[in-house]
Amino acid sequence: MKIGIIGVGNMGGAIAHALIERGFELYLSSKSSSLEEYRGENVHIVSAKELTQKSDYIILAVKPHIYPLVVEEIREDLREETIVISIAAGQTIESLTNLLGDRKFILSMPNTPAMVGEGMSAICPSEKVTEEDLSDVKEIFSFFGRVSVLDSNLFHGFSAACGSLPAYVYMFIESVADAAVLTGLKREDAYNFVAQTVLGSAKMVLETKKHPGELKDMVTSPRGTTIEGVRVLEERGFRGTIIDAILAAENKSKAMRKE
Repeated sequence: MKIGIIGVGNMGGAIAHALIERGFELYLSSKSSSLEEYRGENVHIVSAKELTQKSDYIILAVKPHIYPLVVEEIREDLREETIVISIAAGQTIESLTNLLGDRKFILSMPNTPAMVGEGMSAICPSEKVTEEDLSDVKEIFSFFGRVSVLDSNLFHGFSAACGSLPAYVYMFIESVADAAVLTGLKREDAYNFVAQTVLGSAKMVLETKKHPGELKDMVTSPRGTTIEGVRVLEERGFRGTIIDAILAAENKSKAMRKE
């Protein structure tokens, strides 16, 4: 399986590193990033044209404003069996069909934790993509996190709930760490303690398969410190504020697609 990546910035670079670690043969092309750090026995630094001619799968990880230009550059060299994987923001099945025509392509949306191998990605195939093709693409995405196949009309909600969520989690970590510093903990310790607790809590949800509410109840003892904190969060509209933020992000995503 030969994989090409056009656009090796933060996300494209994270994907490249994950695939290099697993021994894939890679073709990389980027006009704005230095690619020397990726050069190796199975990594080829080439033009977009050569990449297109030699790759079985092409990951387009370029900025949205140059996306049409890149597609125009490679379209003539695309082989019928080549699968194009788009991770550029703002694309839809319809827009990709207009750009690529009746070809095999995958609309995808990874989030930034993919940079540390813990991403959550959604993918949606075009009609020509076979089950075997889709299985290969899921394997590729599994190397930098988890992946799920979604209908394209659910991508707005996925973007709001998972694409934007890391920013909210960072705000939460920062806020809890500030409070910890206020109680006397050192700043570096506070960040480490809180981040590890968030990581562990997330793994509890994924690995125990228990409802988050049940896990919360396991921590809240009668008349204890945790339930007192929960009471304050409920009084201040913690849940409702989060829901409103996710819906606002979803609405913004829909509005941007219309622009």
